Amino acid sequence: MADPSSYRPKPGEIPDSPGVYRFRDEHRRVIYVGKAKSLRQRLANYFQDLAGLHPRTRSMVTTAASVEWTVVSTEVEALQLEYSWIKEYDPRFNVKYRDDKSYPYLAVTMSEEFPRVQVMRGHKKKGVRYFGPYAHAWAIRDTVDLLLRVFPVRTCSAGVFKNAARTGRPCLLGYIGKCSAPCVDRVSAEEHRELAEEFCDFMAGRTGTYLRRLEKQMTEAAEEMEYERAARLRDDIGALKKAMEKNAVVLADATDADLIAVAEDELEAAVQIFHVRGGRVRGQRGWVTDKVEEITTGALVEHALQQLYGEERGDAVPREVLVPALPDPVEPVQQWLTERRGSGVSLRIPQRGDKKALMETVERNAQQALVLHKTKRASDLTTRSRALEEISDALGLDSAPLRIECYDISHLQGDDVVASMVVFEDGLARKSEYRRFQIKGFAGQDDVRSMHEVITRRFRRYLAEKERTGEWTDGDDGAPGTAPDGLTEPPASTLTEDDGRPKRFAYPPQLVVVDGGAPQVAAARRALDGLGIDDIAVCGLAKRLEEVWLPGEDDPVVLPRTSEGLYLLQRVRDEAHRFAITYQRAKRAKRFRSSPLDDVPGLGDTRKQALIKHFGSLKKLRSATIEQICDVPGVGRKTAETIVAALARAAPAAPAVNTATGEIMDDTEEPGDTTGSPGEPVSTGAPDERRGQER
Repeated sequence: MADPSSYRPKPGEIPDSPGVYRFRDEHRRVIYVGKAKSLRQRLANYFQDLAGLHPRTRSMVTTAASVEWTVVSTEVEALQLEYSWIKEYDPRFNVKYRDDKSYPYLAVTMSEEFPRVQVMRGHKKKGVRYFGPYAHAWAIRDTVDLLLRVFPVRTCSAGVFKNAARTGRPCLLGYIGKCSAPCVDRVSAEEHRELAEEFCDFMAGRTGTYLRRLEKQMTEAAEEMEYERAARLRDDIGALKKAMEKNAVVLADATDADLIAVAEDELEAAVQIFHVRGGRVRGQRGWVTDKVEEITTGALVEHALQQLYGEERGDAVPREVLVPALPDPVEPVQQWLTERRGSGVSLRIPQRGDKKALMETVERNAQQALVLHKTKRASDLTTRSRALEEISDALGLDSAPLRIECYDISHLQGDDVVASMVVFEDGLARKSEYRRFQIKGFAGQDDVRSMHEVITRRFRRYLAEKERTGEWTDGDDGAPGTAPDGLTEPPASTLTEDDGRPKRFAYPPQLVVVDGGAPQVAAARRALDGLGIDDIAVCGLAKRLEEVWLPGEDDPVVLPRTSEGLYLLQRVRDEAHRFAITYQRAKRAKRFRSSPLDDVPGLGDTRKQALIKHFGSLKKLRSATIEQICDVPGVGRKTAETIVAALARAAPAAPAVNTATGEIMDDTEEPGDTTGSPGEPVSTGAPDERRGQER
């Protein structure tokens, strides 16, 4: 625990102007980001008597080891910089709202020549119009199914669209009238885009004009005794009204607004947002956060606004934002929202009428979300705490291992040997700190030696970082230098700069888990001992009997099958195996896609494909003469000579073998043929048989 007075700035150093400040821990990782109208007044609040601080604020300042600040011109700039740094550094003591799910949107890809209607999740893309978010994807599909009768816009993927254009036959929706079939030129690109724009207008709430137009067309068709057309228009109107009924009118004045409500207690806060467009609720979402700092409802609202509109522009920011409490001060936030929209935005608390009633509904949703979250979280926290305590007791650790790193080696019969490192903090995966390695010290299959190399490389980086930040002295045992296996460490200047981001390997674990038994554990312990590291525990989890092995012990530790600690170790081990084998397969696929033709300068993909198509395989191309190669369109004599030379230098690939039966496969194709499947080696064995060859 650090003493805040040890890093308190000297009197007069802190400017009395707007700015953003960052607290860093002993490992130089940013743990808190804040903004202030006056940096001097705000930072002075953190360096008062610890007894007078809020418990969470006290925990933050005692965890920190330094503070720094950046001066800006206005409070709006401070708000923007604070949001950018919170997003970049992911500080542990800041309020960070996270979606409890990835909400689906109804999206129209207006940037394409033939716009497509589809369900989309994740980050928003340019040139795409979004409607929602929706609580369920099936709600989007039901709405689209109703609207396609009136607005027959394309919904198919690019592959289906191209195949229909090639064959001249539309898909099923084209035959039943739910697609205008631009793929077979039933409508032009301009006519299809007009349909897509009408679809977007209807989804945006401009429904009255379109319904009145259809009703007028239906009446005219009936007067002209075109009863079939009138009946079709009647059914279209019914479909549109049914789609509109899915979003009930909540505000009679066709308001565009977002309503934000907060439910909170001492430890957590839940936020609910209703998106109202054209007076109808078009979307809903919810977030939950830990209150890791002393914070008011207005500050919670400010953080929610940053999360909600930080990446938005234009109409995605509504004219009205209704909140339960205003940020203090409110003017910079309102100005920031206005700049993002490009026109005025009203940020206020509803006082009466329909908007006040709807806000009460949103608040009830927030209360229910907080209750549901606490019910789930209590069980989850209890289970994770029990698992960490069981691991600590079983391995004889001084405290629960809050940070666990697990390592696994993966290869295919000794080729493409790689390793993975996964990180679990407080029993949860921290994927931003996952790392992967290529085994460089030797060739071939040796899991024990590979494990020694990986552990050595990872913790040599840790020691180098300690030396760079002044936590290590040259006279200490195990100072970074040449490892026992002869590998040398890159200079500290190649490591992450002093930017606070948790990259590289500067953060140490309390427990290292290796996938394997006693040999792998001994190799990991040897690597740590060779670097002079004796304060990190090591264990291994063997797959055969799920036994836990400790260094220097003849017998394993056997945890009960129902143990939460064993279950956590299994999850960590399985995640490391998944991450390693994913990387190994990607490397293998890349190697199988390589070809001797890649070494021919100036030979692009088009001419490579033309060569393979002309000769049928790389083997036949290898046996072709210069004159025969010149017969391929686009290939001159000089290029043909270069191709022949490149193929002569490359050794022919060995014939493929079925690893399950030992049978030599047909060798008419070689790796690099574009006619074969590049992703996996040739094998006809069953999936389980192939898996036995891959580790």
